[in-house]
Amino acid sequence: MRAAACKAIPGPLMKTYRIALIPGDGIGQEVVPAAVRVLEAAAQGFRFEFVPFEWGCEYSLRTGRMMPEDGLETLRPFDAILLGAIGYPTVPDHISLRDLLLRIRFGFDLYVNLRPIEILPGLEPALRSKSARDINMLFIRENSEGEYCGLGGRFKRGTADEVAIQQSVFTRKGTERIIRYAFEQARRRPRKRLASATKSNAMQYTMVLWDEVLRKVARDYPDVTVANYHVDALAARMITHPETLDVVVASNLFADILTDLGGALQGSLGLAASANLNPTERLGPPMFEPVHGSAPDIAGQGVSNPLATIWAASLMMEHLGEPATGARILAALHAVTGEGKIRTPDLGGKSTTQEFTDAVISKL
Repeated sequence: MRAAACKAIPGPLMKTYRIALIPGDGIGQEVVPAAVRVLEAAAQGFRFEFVPFEWGCEYSLRTGRMMPEDGLETLRPFDAILLGAIGYPTVPDHISLRDLLLRIRFGFDLYVNLRPIEILPGLEPALRSKSARDINMLFIRENSEGEYCGLGGRFKRGTADEVAIQQSVFTRKGTERIIRYAFEQARRRPRKRLASATKSNAMQYTMVLWDEVLRKVARDYPDVTVANYHVDALAARMITHPETLDVVVASNLFADILTDLGGALQGSLGLAASANLNPTERLGPPMFEPVHGSAPDIAGQGVSNPLATIWAASLMMEHLGEPATGARILAALHAVTGEGKIRTPDLGGKSTTQEFTDAVISKL
């Protein structure tokens, strides 16, 4: 009797996340590959498909564009974008920012910029009178309106009578959705506290609207304690009483400035990670990035700190629905900084980018 032929039954396909890589310029081309190595080591039950793009200032010098005309359509099918750094000495910052970073943020309506500010284990806070426990904030930055909309112009350019006008745009929809998102984040955190940055004593239209929307949305979150600060007073409070701040929500410009102050509190802008999100609808992939610049003075030396990019990769996994993987990556970062053996030069050590990355992988 002939044995029946056995047909192999294929197992379930492993989930694949397609990630667009934009290393950009300078040290971005060093820290993004480091984060990719960590992501590949951390993956369990899924895999990655990484697709690199050479867009950035150096690309612009060759082609005349920071990214191709159809760049947004090229990026749209991806699950996420991991960006390194943008900037080059011979390309004006307002061009590099507008024609790549802001084009992606505005094009995909990534209206939330999420920026954690905390002191990692083993690192000393810049404020000597404060401990690491005193500095643990989550900034929610409005990312698609405000002062960065690019409306305005220059008249009689180059003459003694030249006029420059820069207009900011605040919509009720845009203001409410970012404030509501901030309340939701505050509700999830143990302290349930929200601080808002405003300047309604001097800006009688945009900031008054902001304050009105804050009061309206606050009625839906009676469990969250709300404080409304003028932005200058809030900047001072970040220095004198950082322990009183938990979740902070602010407009595009105000939060841009305040979060760099937060990076200084962490000890270095090279430690700051961020996420650009649209949590309510998907017009394109979310984007994750370190906040530091391209640092052309150390590019190519192999000593750049990949910590912020790896932290951004952790945020990426959390928002892709793999929170356990994101937590493992962050725990590995904590373990490495906590031991104090591996320090890149920006943190007073002599370790290389590869040595720091290897140490994080070993903790995974």
